[in-house]
Amino acid sequence: MTQTGADRHRVVVIGSGFGGLFATQALRRADCDVTLISKTTSHLFQPLLYQVATGILSMGEIAPATRDILKRQDNATVLLGEVTDIDVQARTVTSQAAPGPLVTPYDSLIVAAGAGQSYFGNDHFAEFAPGMKSIDDALELRGRIFGSFELAERATDPEEVRRFLTFVVVGAGPTGVEMAGQIAELCNRALKRDFRHVDTTSARIVLLDAAPAVLAPFGPKLSADAARILAGVGVEVLLGAKVVGLDAEGVTYEDADGQQTFIPAACKVWAAGVAASPLGALLAQRSGAQIDRAGRVEVEKDLTLPGHPDVFVVGDMIALDNLPGVAQVAIQGGRHAAATIRARLDGRPEPGPFEYHDKGSMATITRFSAVASVGRVKTAGFMAWVLWLVVHLMYIVGFKKRLTTLLHWTVSFVGRTRSERTTSAQQVVARNRLRNDPDGTPLWPGAVGERQSRQSGG
Repeated sequence: MTQTGADRHRVVVIGSGFGGLFATQALRRADCDVTLISKTTSHLFQPLLYQVATGILSMGEIAPATRDILKRQDNATVLLGEVTDIDVQARTVTSQAAPGPLVTPYDSLIVAAGAGQSYFGNDHFAEFAPGMKSIDDALELRGRIFGSFELAERATDPEEVRRFLTFVVVGAGPTGVEMAGQIAELCNRALKRDFRHVDTTSARIVLLDAAPAVLAPFGPKLSADAARILAGVGVEVLLGAKVVGLDAEGVTYEDADGQQTFIPAACKVWAAGVAASPLGALLAQRSGAQIDRAGRVEVEKDLTLPGHPDVFVVGDMIALDNLPGVAQVAIQGGRHAAATIRARLDGRPEPGPFEYHDKGSMATITRFSAVASVGRVKTAGFMAWVLWLVVHLMYIVGFKKRLTTLLHWTVSFVGRTRSERTTSAQQVVARNRLRNDPDGTPLWPGAVGERQSRQSGG
């Protein structure tokens, strides 16, 4: 089936993340029709996924419905579907969902499909250590984390109790540090009085990374501050440790001397690497563009695809000037692409090369403790934590979501409880069963994505 529109300029946006959503909103008053195609029905605030996984926030707080966000934007249409083909010659996008494929023509295309988790060629690790890139990841991890405490409570063998109370987080970047810190908060504070046969404060939380420092891009001072805060809440940090094995029983890592050590652990979290969407490789194949080792597309300075000025690539998918894969790059890139399209429609000079304005980096570790690097200001502790709260609250979409998020933060950080602890067996096992049935007919776009990620090695 082919979808056709009116005579107005047709813009297709792929992805409902920061880049895709902000690009769509920036075209609100443009003389064009915008079609946003996404494999999910929501806009995900990815930096707060770990709070869904550890019971602080519900998925609704960080993933509002895209249709609801854009319901007052008359020139925007939202379509659910996994993009499976882009024909840059015919200027069409093919997306897949029940009952079948849909072909959508475009005059301008913005590709903002983001990135997935990379297991560095060890895709079988995904079965035992979910990443932190989607709502599915967060809900699966919530089931695994809280389920580990439940299984420890009923275990009679001391070795099994220790295995259930050992949590290994792979990756000492912001996501890994934040996850390790919140698991420590669960063990030392939120769940301290909930169990009768196990002492949650005796849990072992291990943060592993092959890198030589925690939060290395933040600089030596903040890296040392973060390591100190982690140690203060009982997180064991192992650096220069490369994961060489991971299964249901635990994790095996190799140190700089080549010595291998096995850590028995029931719950593992993978936060170690990213790989661009498989659409990057597809664009390269269709257009002759180059991609880097992470699958990111090498774009022109104005974010267009080489030889195809009507195609823009933004966010985590681009390889340009060593730009980091952070939300601000996606937001600013989406707005830049939209500004270029508006200028073309209005007959005005185009904005020219994309200029990224670094607004800083920050990571929260525990309640009242964070690290922040904003311009020349590098701080750690309570003030950094307050700054983190304010900035993240600003970027949550919608007043109601901000209000409920603030309420949940108050309950979790001032009190001891976690209001979102509900788990189900489906959260833990459903995706692995999808992965184990790669030939099944997908009825939902996410099922297509599971297979694509597995086959693409990312």
